[in-house]
Amino acid sequence: MKVLVSFNASEKQKNIIENLLNGYAEVYYKEDFPNEVDILITLDPKRELGEERLISLRSLKFIQCVYSGVEHLPYELIAENVLIAGNFGAYSVPIAEHIVGMILDLAKRLTANHIKLSRSIYDRNTPNKMLRGKTVGILGFGGIGKETAKLLKPFDVKILAINRTGKTDLEVDFIGTLEDLDFVLKESDVLVISLPLTKRTRNLITKRELNLMKRDAILINVARAHIVSEKDLCEHLLENPNFQAGFDVWWREPFMGEEFSLNYPFFELENFLGSPHNSNIVEGMFEEALEIAVKNVLSFIKGEGVRNLVNREDYL
Repeated sequence: MKVLVSFNASEKQKNIIENLLNGYAEVYYKEDFPNEVDILITLDPKRELGEERLISLRSLKFIQCVYSGVEHLPYELIAENVLIAGNFGAYSVPIAEHIVGMILDLAKRLTANHIKLSRSIYDRNTPNKMLRGKTVGILGFGGIGKETAKLLKPFDVKILAINRTGKTDLEVDFIGTLEDLDFVLKESDVLVISLPLTKRTRNLITKRELNLMKRDAILINVARAHIVSEKDLCEHLLENPNFQAGFDVWWREPFMGEEFSLNYPFFELENFLGSPHNSNIVEGMFEEALEIAVKNVLSFIKGEGVRNLVNREDYL
């Protein structure tokens, strides 16, 4: 089979791809674009190839995205018979560490107090929060959610998890589906969002859902910003100064082809913490994720079980 890699791969990344597919496929890169392509390994095919080139891939059978999220893929340009796979869970470990870092920063008020001290404000009176005995809700109990639960286990917290099936092989205090969202919101001292952005999860958390949460809860979002209403979140933070939020994702950012900008003054608030969508940016992580993706391509070529297939109806 002919495999096209549409992103600008480094020599190290090319070696990973070619070594894994050696003897099973001919590998091409967009600078030597072949006439026919069976498999596409991509980050963002529309941006990398353009609409005309992408549509011209008439023999395409399988698309493997190296990113975990797939809401950005141009489904309308891809023939219905083409199988599409995400790379769900490939970046779980560093993202889970980032989540725990954000939880601890907010609970212990590290950044907030650092900023105060830099302004000569010596505040010993605002209490920190202790995690022991608290309840952590995790919306999206896939790779990231499970790794987060494992890291939080030594803190002796309760884990309330939500996924598609309401089942998990990891020991938790509760496992349910989005039908149980209200219960998890009400019970959680910390809420972690690691869900994919789909038709159902877009604007999942609005004013109604935020008002169900505890007034001193911590909300962490490492998934996609559009799962939470930007306006409703900012208003909730302003009205509830003991409520805290940490976001690694944004409503407009370069990752989605837009300039980073906000419509509301999040960074004027002491109860908000942000990072530039870099929870997965650690040395060697992209190469690890690429290897997972290429192994999935190899499974497709061999006719074995393919992981992380995308249901287009979730996104169209």
